[in-house]
Amino acid sequence: MSDTIRGAGLGLRMPHVAEILDHGADVPWFELLADNHLAAGGPISAQTDAVASRWPLTLHCVGMNIGGTDALDFDYLARIRSLAKRVEAAWISDHLCFTSCHGHNFHDLLPLPYTSEALAHVAARVQRIQDFFGQPLVVENISAYLRFRESNRSEAEFLSELVERTGCGLLLDVNNLYVNHVNHGEDIDAYLAALPLAAVREIHLAGYSRQDGYLLDTHDHPVHPPVWSLYARVVEAVPEVPTLIEWDNDLPAFSVLLDQARQADSVRLGGD
Repeated sequence: MSDTIRGAGLGLRMPHVAEILDHGADVPWFELLADNHLAAGGPISAQTDAVASRWPLTLHCVGMNIGGTDALDFDYLARIRSLAKRVEAAWISDHLCFTSCHGHNFHDLLPLPYTSEALAHVAARVQRIQDFFGQPLVVENISAYLRFRESNRSEAEFLSELVERTGCGLLLDVNNLYVNHVNHGEDIDAYLAALPLAAVREIHLAGYSRQDGYLLDTHDHPVHPPVWSLYARVVEAVPEVPTLIEWDNDLPAFSVLLDQARQADSVRLGGD
């Protein structure tokens, strides 16, 4: 675990950057949505570099297509690697999913069947990505709105085997875990028992929305009480793992995000 990435950080969103740079921010670290920062030069790049000069950063990606069958895009990966070097990112993460097929980008994080064949395929791709980056990749569990009949293991078991085969790290999204629990009736106790918690490098918290009886991982609300309760269980087992507050849509004032980060620290340290 990086010595610079500790406590509760925030996702860096451009509407807040000027305030952060002008007035400072009582935040130990930020996570950068890498896909929004791949163009070098210009004012956004300059602001990003200014933040990176004052706060530790991690990179979070959505375009590696880890589970896809299209060839890995090494031009994209090279841009990610270059950005990570430029901002001195502590680590790079992406999702256990596929995002494109036959050259068509779905602009969504789509689930995989949890089978031996899929595991071998994903493990080989993760290993190639790690070899290219020269460091372990950190892989996140997603919110999934369907499950495959072909699956013969749980997501947690799949991730555990992926860690064993590749040495990758894990990003445990507690909101995604809760969303899948409600939507699919998945057993949280069994999930946490199967997951290799020692491999968890980062935790995500976010807000969900309700629609037609289902929960959607929309990142447009404060963290909900049941997710805080689940988070308390998780950090009791891994209290030193850093936490990230995600908020992407209907972005509130920066002070609201700071309050969420402070609450995460309070829960992690045994408060309410």
